[in-house]
Amino acid sequence: MSAREIVRLMNEEESGVLRALEEAEEPLARVVDKAATAFQKGGRIVYVGAGTSGRIAVMDAAEMPPTFGIPPDRFVAVIPGGIDAMIQAVEMAEDDEYAAISAINALHLKRADIVIGLAASGRTPFVVSAIRHAKQKGVWTCGIANNRNSPLLEEADFGVLLDTGPEVLTGSTRLKAGTSQKLALNRISTGAMVLSGKVIENLMVDVKATNQKLKERCARIVCELSPATYDEAWGLLAENDWSIREALEKARAVSAVQG
Repeated sequence: MSAREIVRLMNEEESGVLRALEEAEEPLARVVDKAATAFQKGGRIVYVGAGTSGRIAVMDAAEMPPTFGIPPDRFVAVIPGGIDAMIQAVEMAEDDEYAAISAINALHLKRADIVIGLAASGRTPFVVSAIRHAKQKGVWTCGIANNRNSPLLEEADFGVLLDTGPEVLTGSTRLKAGTSQKLALNRISTGAMVLSGKVIENLMVDVKATNQKLKERCARIVCELSPATYDEAWGLLAENDWSIREALEKARAVSAVQG
């Protein structure tokens, strides 16, 4: 095949990912509700995955604090092999069921927490063991898999099937399966934050202004949600430790007085 043919084939195959997400809308919405409730009650959303699934879980969890201004311990990712597995595959670690139990025990789970396991095959021992152990502790569990009737979907309190079908490169689940899992976590984490009031309209009002680009974004958000000019928004943010919510409150107060 030529390079163009390879790209075209992969495009055709991966168009099925969105169809799989559409078929899973209802179950994913239920997981969003569960995640939002857990967050609002002070619980944690714990992702468990190995290999590609684990790296996707770590990425989603890591992006939550800067995006929504939440503590880093509210979305947690557990991956066999630890941080080394993020940059280099540690294939043997995913078979260690006892390591999964130890990892879950180390979290000291509470009833307000939920645990979401991800595995394309739905049978990864580390993930299945973690879900089983968390469920035994009375914590609500969810399994997300790309194979029907798999152990992960059966062990969890609630299962979400992402039916993406065979990979264009046989067995390479970093392709359609991995893409579908990333999109699923996008929906779960973002939806939970929207339902928890971390978003106004479609704007991230709790974003952390840790660099120039984000400070500029904060100023634009204040301008969009208040009568303040860009310069006024910048000044209000600088005076209020770059808190969009506090800057909005001040901008609206000023506008009310002037009005």
